[in-house]
Amino acid sequence: MARQYVTINDTTLRDGEQSAGVSFSLDEKLAIARRLDGIGVPELEVGIPAMGDEERDSVRAVAALGLAARLMVWSRMHAADIAACAGLGAHLIDISVPSSDQHLAYKLGQDRAWLLRELPAYVATARELGLEVGIGCEDASRAEPDFLCALAEVAERAGARRLRFADTLGVLEPFVTFERISLLRRNTGLEIEMHAHDDLGLATANTLAACKAGATHVNTTVNGLGERAGNAPLEEVVLGLRKLHGIETGVNLRGFPGVSGLVARASGRAVPWQKSVVGAGAFTHEAGIHVDGLMKHPDNYQGFDPGEVGQQHRIVLGKHSGSHAVQVVYAGLGIALGDTDARALLPQVRRFVTERKRSPEAADLRGLLADLGSHGHA
Repeated sequence: MARQYVTINDTTLRDGEQSAGVSFSLDEKLAIARRLDGIGVPELEVGIPAMGDEERDSVRAVAALGLAARLMVWSRMHAADIAACAGLGAHLIDISVPSSDQHLAYKLGQDRAWLLRELPAYVATARELGLEVGIGCEDASRAEPDFLCALAEVAERAGARRLRFADTLGVLEPFVTFERISLLRRNTGLEIEMHAHDDLGLATANTLAACKAGATHVNTTVNGLGERAGNAPLEEVVLGLRKLHGIETGVNLRGFPGVSGLVARASGRAVPWQKSVVGAGAFTHEAGIHVDGLMKHPDNYQGFDPGEVGQQHRIVLGKHSGSHAVQVVYAGLGIALGDTDARALLPQVRRFVTERKRSPEAADLRGLLADLGSHGHA
């Protein structure tokens, strides 16, 4: 049974930064951490200390901000990597381990028995350093489900508090995700964290399915930034949990556009026009039937109030607009149009969009009206 609260562990500053070609400056990292904390994200995964002094200094700097959010760092199952995570001000460590036979055999040349035998000592080491421990099961989606349960049992007995189920290659779909997480939930008392990748466009769906199956924590990134096709987007997961499942996260998305813009600039990755929740087109309407319906009652064509995510409806003109929409848009510019002029403008608007491949903006609209007047219509 799904919990009524799920903890967001946002990994924009770790997995998000692993997106090819992305590198945040220290100032950018601090600004992103502050913004995420400001909208109520309760956990942040902030770096990989084994990368070196600069990375460790950045973790210390985030810790020095005194945020309400708990901080997590990421480590391989190496003694030196774990030691590098100590004394930085982080609260949790995610110790990443290969959990599929593919990764065990072809990355480490080991088998399942080796991992079960070796893991407890590394958990103990991290706990002795004052860190709470999560075990990150890399490639869990291709691991034997019963082996994951055995791994969870060993991790829990050793003193870990969390198991991260990583769909490292983004190859799961929601029905299988629900089955896998349900099985884990029945067999362990550990916190279960879902880490989804978007290679098949299913990261958000898989994350929601995991929560329905009993996951207590989920990894997200702002705008879905991350390796290859990215991770589950923070904005989609928070909104989806609330709207579709009645599950709260404590995250207030009204301030999210500012976070989204900051991460887009810092990463050099623009938000796609049609990106859900934060894209410029997410609440933009052109088609006449939609505009008419919105004007009569917003709920005719909105699944949720855009104000909940700091956005608002925007009506633009295009090929599918009607004369009423023309009047509405021009009224927004302080120009009252009669029915005759509104109808006369429609062919000009359609021609403009066909030629320019975009909706006309304020200056364009004034120009179209001036052209209409010069031809004797105004």
